[in-house]
Amino acid sequence: MSGAGIPGVRRGIGAAIAVAAAMSLAACGTSGPAGSSGGASAKGLTMWALNDQTILAKSVDAYNKDHPDAKITLRLFANDDYKQKLRVAFGANQAPDIFFSWGGGALDDYVKAGKVDALTDARVDLLRFTPSVLKSATFDGQTYGVPANGLAPVVLYYNKKVFRSAGLQPPKTYDDLLTDVKKLKGAGVTPVSLAANSKWPTLMYLEYLLDREGGPDVFDHIAAGSAAGWKDASVTAANTRLQELAKAGAFGDNASSVSYDQGAATALLYTGKAGMELMGTWEYANIVKAAPDFAKNDLGYVAFPSLSGGKGDPKDIVGNPSNFLSLNSKSGNKSAALTYLKDYVLNDSQVDAYLAAGSVPPVNKLDAKLAAVSSADDKKWLTFVYDLVQDSPNFQLSWDQALPSDQADPLLTNVDKSFLRQITPERFGTAMSTAMSKAAQ
Repeated sequence: MSGAGIPGVRRGIGAAIAVAAAMSLAACGTSGPAGSSGGASAKGLTMWALNDQTILAKSVDAYNKDHPDAKITLRLFANDDYKQKLRVAFGANQAPDIFFSWGGGALDDYVKAGKVDALTDARVDLLRFTPSVLKSATFDGQTYGVPANGLAPVVLYYNKKVFRSAGLQPPKTYDDLLTDVKKLKGAGVTPVSLAANSKWPTLMYLEYLLDREGGPDVFDHIAAGSAAGWKDASVTAANTRLQELAKAGAFGDNASSVSYDQGAATALLYTGKAGMELMGTWEYANIVKAAPDFAKNDLGYVAFPSLSGGKGDPKDIVGNPSNFLSLNSKSGNKSAALTYLKDYVLNDSQVDAYLAAGSVPPVNKLDAKLAAVSSADDKKWLTFVYDLVQDSPNFQLSWDQALPSDQADPLLTNVDKSFLRQITPERFGTAMSTAMSKAAQ
């Protein structure tokens, strides 16, 4: 599961883990700004990001206004173009001074290749950021990225009108979820809207179910390189529950024909054809835009249900903690780059801009700003997201971002097979263990 971190933009990350594939690249062409050498322009800084990062771009405008003689040259790319161009630019030693990343396995590949500088609190004031968010850009105790946009945990949305008609309350436990599924199905409503054709929405269920079953350590061991971790009993149990939900009719009969980018899954929720949808916080802005009356009157949202007997903390969350800005280790303008990262990224004006857009930035001490939000609906939503993250002992980056690309692709394939019950829960673990072992060879 990816997500650009700005409300209304989900798959800006797409399969962004491919950004860092093949770090042993030889120089295979040029892709940096004209006149660059090792990422440094003759005067000023170069920076690359995605073209949907409009609020982030304003931080560059502010920096350039204050530094007219040494401006940041910002290049914005479509997602797929960006991934390829960044990979090639690093291989050709012409990457920008500052680059946009997703943390996780993709960024770690660049770190292991010596392409990225570590950042310290003294250099960029790391203590202002939410600790659980920094985890996605921290490797071997060092941090390699500054959070650059809004938080995007995955939450359970529900249609209040549909729930009232069925006499239901939003589920607090997994057993509640199964009960709600049965009653909604009996009422002729698709219990849970799911864009299974896109695969990554299905992954969200497995991520939460594994966390609730075995706690965060299980996937942490996998992400650290343990192929045997996929065979952990809690991985099998999580897949068993995913298949249990599918067999119970939780996702209706046509989930595999629904793609997220078309907006059909979202529409099922706000038109009352589905009772629930598990999705990232970017969905809030999508719903407000598409169905403002529904958003105001009938949209509800809660954390993912707890699991009785599970080892995971029910306050754990999964999703996209944030996107990051990282510093090219070969930049010739590191002092200026650090000034930008420290003083212009998620400063007060940036924080205000994200809040106004319905997105919670990953910074601490937001209570006063949240209290000042004028819209009661927006204030409720923003406070919900902020508290969810602040109270969470673990914020798990989506697996398809946390893992290297050579493992993420088979992951999505096998998640889909498990959802369709084409493989057994045990076979899922075996298939992923094999894929991880092959990738390590």
